[in-house]
Amino acid sequence: MSEAHAPQHSDFDSLLPAAQLNRREFVTTLAAAGFALAVQPVQASTLIRTDDSGLDTGNTTIDVAGTALPVYFARPAGSKNLPIVLVVQEIFGVHEHIRDVCRRFAKLGYLAIAPELFVRQGDPSTLDNVGAILSGIVSKVPDAQVMADLDACAAWAPSKGGNPDRLTITGFCWGGRITWLYAAHNPRLKAGVAWYGRLDGAPSENNPQHPLDVAAKLHAPVLGLYGGQDQGIPLDDVEAMKSALASANSPSTFVVYPDAPHAFHADYRPSFRATEAADGWQRALEWFKRHAA
Repeated sequence: MSEAHAPQHSDFDSLLPAAQLNRREFVTTLAAAGFALAVQPVQASTLIRTDDSGLDTGNTTIDVAGTALPVYFARPAGSKNLPIVLVVQEIFGVHEHIRDVCRRFAKLGYLAIAPELFVRQGDPSTLDNVGAILSGIVSKVPDAQVMADLDACAAWAPSKGGNPDRLTITGFCWGGRITWLYAAHNPRLKAGVAWYGRLDGAPSENNPQHPLDVAAKLHAPVLGLYGGQDQGIPLDDVEAMKSALASANSPSTFVVYPDAPHAFHADYRPSFRATEAADGWQRALEWFKRHAA
């Protein structure tokens, strides 16, 4: 990433007022930025903030079968024929970190779109523990609904200068799993980058298949970025996915960072690993350039 386009670290300058805040005011400000109470404390010392200078950014809604789907978008102001990147949230929703990722892509010439994929099931920013988010919201979200919402975002993108022949997707944690599934769903997709998304699991009504089940059906190559110390995704699953992809002669591939935990890209959380995150980001950009130029 060039220095001119590099996101800048701050001491939370853009999220917190200059005056010192008490705990209640601090938590209220974090909630306004969309950070779920379940991931407190947010790590102010490592939070990256990308400004919107030269960008067209904002919130809007897209109609999906009668539902107004909220989306955040960012793009270079006044540009056309832009590569499109769908940015898929973690279980914590579209908060300031996800919006910042969109701005990072926009600074590099992308139309980035982050839809609120839990809008029908609930708002994770209001919940104070991961278990409640998983059981009360995430478990109720059908994969088919998510695929339809992402298709709607892809169809909307040309109205904002996006080129439908340069469609890509990236996602983190929950969104990493969705990235693999979307690569098997949309034949117009050119490339995907999945950050530590679950690869296997028990099938359910809402989640009938997992990435291992669709490895032979991918329409686009996916780069998987995973942590060797991820306690939630066994390396055996990564090896199984590699074997399934090889059997299908897929160009998809993995990079496993031996010392990285889950969520190593999440610069607002203690799990953040700057070196691995920077390397993964550069690999993601190169992957998209190679497959969606």
